[in-house]
Amino acid sequence: MSQKQKIGGTWVAVASLLVSIFCFKIGASVAKDLFPLVGAQGAVGLRVGLSALILIPFARPWRARVTRTNWRSLAIYGVSLGMMNFLFYMALRTIPLGIAVALEFTGPLGVALIHSRRGIDFLWVALAVAGLALLLPIRSGMPALDWGGVALALGAALCWALYIVFGQKAGAEHGQLATTLGVMAAACVIFPIGFAHAGLALFRPDVLPLGIVVAILSSAFPYTLEMIALRRLPTQAFGTLMSLEPAAGALMGLVLLHEHLTFLQWLAVGTVVLASMGTALTVKSGDAQPRLPD
Repeated sequence: MSQKQKIGGTWVAVASLLVSIFCFKIGASVAKDLFPLVGAQGAVGLRVGLSALILIPFARPWRARVTRTNWRSLAIYGVSLGMMNFLFYMALRTIPLGIAVALEFTGPLGVALIHSRRGIDFLWVALAVAGLALLLPIRSGMPALDWGGVALALGAALCWALYIVFGQKAGAEHGQLATTLGVMAAACVIFPIGFAHAGLALFRPDVLPLGIVVAILSSAFPYTLEMIALRRLPTQAFGTLMSLEPAAGALMGLVLLHEHLTFLQWLAVGTVVLASMGTALTVKSGDAQPRLPD
């Protein structure tokens, strides 16, 4: 392959990953429009359930060999995936999208930092803590932020961390089928919750099409784009670009949902982005940079 082709391939990979990041955030914005119709529970139930239906015919998960010894990591992976989405959508009821993404992003950031022992890593920990301190309404005079929504977003961060740890184990045991199997397990847990809350309203003609849009924007399309990026980008570059997720969430929240953040909140989001970028850029060679689906 010529140098020109390599450069062109890199730009295609970068563009694919950036489009995929914004697809996820647009999907979350559309899902928030479903809240008045079916609640956050119904919206996440549709998103996870329809995502499973979209992925199944392409992945053909019946080829997987689930045994008595390898099902546990797959089950925890799927449940943590489902709960991550559920808690994140529940948080969106009361806090802006950008702040919810920044809080949730502390999950993968924490997984990356917990294995770090170098001096430079303490700088990224300090930046992450500073970002959280700016986001959380722990000082007088700070912008009002619902503590319940904050707790839900941090719960989603914990689930994201579990998703990474057990997703790596499930991936080692089931290969590419792990993602579809995990989404199927998540759907088995989350869709009944959504149906119990919204009932047959999930299938109304003004609801179901939006649910399909959310599922496509939040699974099939961005995952395809990410696979293009993963094959062409170095791990550090992929991790660095993924660090833009909180900023993308804040931007989409502003443009699509008219959620205005204060200067301190934008600064907090930027601090979390900087901590994530620093972690990705200084990660040791060979360390994994697992992807999240949010």
